[in-house]
Amino acid sequence: MVGGEQANGCFQFHVIYVYALLAFCLTLSPACKKSAPTGPTIAVPTFTRSFTVAGQQYQYTVAGRDPDHGGTTTIPTVLVPVSLVFEGPAGKTGKNLEISAADDVQKVVQSPIFQKHAFATGNTQYGDAIQRAQFYKEATAKDWHTLLAQPGVTSPIEITIPPADGYLLTSKKTGHSLAIVDLDFVEKELFKSLAKAQARPDELVIALTKNTEFYELGDATVCCTWGAHGAKADAPSKALQPFVLSTYLDPGVVPGYSDIQPITQQVAAWMNDPLHGQQENDLPAWQRPGAKGECGGRGIGTHYRFALPTDGVPESNSTVVKATGGEYHLENVALLSWYMQNANPDTFQGAYSFPDTSVLKAAAEPCAPRRARMIANPTTLPLANPHPPNGHQLIGYWVGYSRSQTIPLRDVSPQWDVIIVAFASPVKGSTSTLHFETPAGYTKEGFKVEVAAMQRKGKKVLISLGGGGAVVTLNTAEDLKNFVDSVGAIVADYGFDGVDLDLETPSLMLGPGDTDFRKPTTPCIVNLIDAIRQLRKRFGPKFMLAEVPEGPQAPAGYVTYAGQFGSFLPVIYATRNMLAFVDVQDYNTPPLEGMDGNYYMPETADYYVAMTEMLVHGFQVGRSPNSYFPPLPSEKVAVGFLVGRSELTEIEKSVRYLITGKPFAAGEYKLQRRPGYRDFNGVMFWNIQADRAENYQMSNAIGPLLHGLPR
Repeated sequence: MVGGEQANGCFQFHVIYVYALLAFCLTLSPACKKSAPTGPTIAVPTFTRSFTVAGQQYQYTVAGRDPDHGGTTTIPTVLVPVSLVFEGPAGKTGKNLEISAADDVQKVVQSPIFQKHAFATGNTQYGDAIQRAQFYKEATAKDWHTLLAQPGVTSPIEITIPPADGYLLTSKKTGHSLAIVDLDFVEKELFKSLAKAQARPDELVIALTKNTEFYELGDATVCCTWGAHGAKADAPSKALQPFVLSTYLDPGVVPGYSDIQPITQQVAAWMNDPLHGQQENDLPAWQRPGAKGECGGRGIGTHYRFALPTDGVPESNSTVVKATGGEYHLENVALLSWYMQNANPDTFQGAYSFPDTSVLKAAAEPCAPRRARMIANPTTLPLANPHPPNGHQLIGYWVGYSRSQTIPLRDVSPQWDVIIVAFASPVKGSTSTLHFETPAGYTKEGFKVEVAAMQRKGKKVLISLGGGGAVVTLNTAEDLKNFVDSVGAIVADYGFDGVDLDLETPSLMLGPGDTDFRKPTTPCIVNLIDAIRQLRKRFGPKFMLAEVPEGPQAPAGYVTYAGQFGSFLPVIYATRNMLAFVDVQDYNTPPLEGMDGNYYMPETADYYVAMTEMLVHGFQVGRSPNSYFPPLPSEKVAVGFLVGRSELTEIEKSVRYLITGKPFAAGEYKLQRRPGYRDFNGVMFWNIQADRAENYQMSNAIGPLLHGLPR
């Protein structure tokens, strides 16, 4: 991800690299050297400790008084119900759509967040039960507790969500609504309201939305989280305000989650990291359990749904308890001892998770430095492709970042029909002049020889432009010329068959007032379209153009059209006659709504089918009957997946259904065109090297499926 400013919707360049997996931070050592905190503080009581792992010292701050002192700390608390009002398409009443948590406040007040429950560590509140599990030896010896006071409740506050900052999904089938909103925007608006209400810095504010998921960094692909926590001020001179922002979920709105579970996650995280956003806790980098060595960051794993330490055991994702207010779902969290990467006899029963102590059975494993991670050698051979071309293609990205992660082009599985070389990226200080560095392990001439050899085998080899973390945006006529000249030189020099446009957020952002995809006005979009036409004119009709929008940039244009949402649609529309194929990244995406009026979750076959059919069927842009995006020929549409995250069974089901029209068992989404799309182009994967490391799991299954289906 990258940061910067926007003007007229286009990104102005000054790069701030941010880790894709942000993390909330906390660490532990109950028998460790105490050290005083530095920097900002908050009015609620906190204590600070430190510990050492592998010779490096870490420090953390936790809410409450130090267990050494014993006794009970009670933190004043106020609940703030939030109503989200969505600008844009009106509901049946003619008013803006709205979703409010006002009616859910008492359910939260009566829950174990505030009321006592018989936990294994005592008859107490949820947050205190977790703290006592983490410092169990001291807590039991000195009757130590950290409690939330019974909350005051404010009047609801209203936050208006512009079309570029989120959308509201609906389900005809269930009647549920699900909001997807920009966390930073909501947090900013929340603190404006808190300042007006003169919230006290010595009390914890718990802001409560309803049926809401949040995305980060103004980028809907950085999705989804259940909220935020920490301490912040609306001005540098103001005292820090401790806060939790989260959501109450009606049953069935999000599979696997219900009622107060998101709130308990954020409350537990705040108690363990009350200065998050100011002086954050830190810990050794850890691996996500069951995630094939993927790093979870240097903080507590509360930031992303599907990326928590406890997600390695999904059947134990929550603990269900019965209380006065009814049945409640509580988040199972990784205890502080888990993040320390070693056993701690002072925790409750030596556990690593709570309330369900069986979820995590061993401490976190350290995350290997990136340079030490080598691509694994496969133990399975790639399958041959005996089929003649049938129009269905297996498309893969080939990366050449380092010797440890690069395989020779000549060793690519024969199942791959189109090989996209990643990436040509902007030179330092520019967003429009691109450079392609010869891949690791190759000389320039040697790589050109292998590109030509693959082409003689009938493979198409493209160069991808941009990629995640790269900002490619053409704001001026000079940018347009720089882009065309530099890209044209790369294509000609290496003999690529064409280009792949991987211009991710924030490279393409619709400017204010740019509401018609047929007549775009945002300079960077208008200039990009012009650049593509110039490249096509230069290289002729055999020049291949592939476009790989993120989910928010294409199918999200159905529910809202502003900012990043639908930003690739004017490019696709203007270049549709030049397109070789467009393949939406169905892995860089939030929940979205299908044309059947129901919303679907990523990483499911229903989602893949619903989002893909939009482009081959056509749809109303921004739900407007006056703005119809016409269908693309199915031979120009593919669907994109991520090796290591997308499940093979879900991919197979969706691909068969799209091409044959034969639905899979228990599928909810029904194709608008029941016979299916026999000419459907195919499947894209990021990336070829990862597939090889996983014993060609995807290419050996999806390649033969595509190549064996009739057209």
